[in-house]
Amino acid sequence: MTSTSRFGAKICGLSTPESVAAAVAGGAAYVGFVFFARSPRNLDPEAAARLAAPLRQSPVKTVAVTVNPDDALIDRLMATLKPDLIQAHGKETPARVREIAQRSGAGVIKAFSVSSAADVDQARAFDGVAQHLMFDARPIDVNGEGSALPGGTGARFDWSLLEGRRFSRPHFLAGGLDPWNVAEAIRASGAPLVDVSSGVERGPGLKDPALITAFLDAVKRV
Repeated sequence: MTSTSRFGAKICGLSTPESVAAAVAGGAAYVGFVFFARSPRNLDPEAAARLAAPLRQSPVKTVAVTVNPDDALIDRLMATLKPDLIQAHGKETPARVREIAQRSGAGVIKAFSVSSAADVDQARAFDGVAQHLMFDARPIDVNGEGSALPGGTGARFDWSLLEGRRFSRPHFLAGGLDPWNVAEAIRASGAPLVDVSSGVERGPGLKDPALITAFLDAVKRV
């Protein structure tokens, strides 16, 4: 089933057939699989390819979530998972984003860590280079010195920083979203696309199909 909402949702960090099925049935536009060793959602490309098999018969787009990926990882992902999009969630430059797109033949989602308007401004250099931009919260650890994980930590930022922002392609809002606040987040930010990971989990890396359904239902109602 596909969503009739004018907003699109990505469910990120899936690792079980049940969570993939809930995302598809609920009308997700995108599903993400994570390839980053320090993440509790990390998978190997072959496992992700098995999970993604049902998506081939649906309109749902597959996203490979990476952090500063090298060419070897890009090649392995394209040989196994064959994602529609590669999410670059590290310190990739516009030139590297262009290289990833050219090497893979896939679209690229470039993610940014946001804590101020200046962090949103930096995305302009990538507008038109990446297929989509994603604005995520800048994570902090318990010492306030930054987190080893660039996303998926439940941190959030001031959604109004995106209000009135326009880019050449639809952009994503991420960071701290869940079934109870996503409608407010969409209204405050104006973002046409939303991304959730920890907000639909019952524990680190453990997706809850009921929460996935609730999140997607909340997006449809906006």
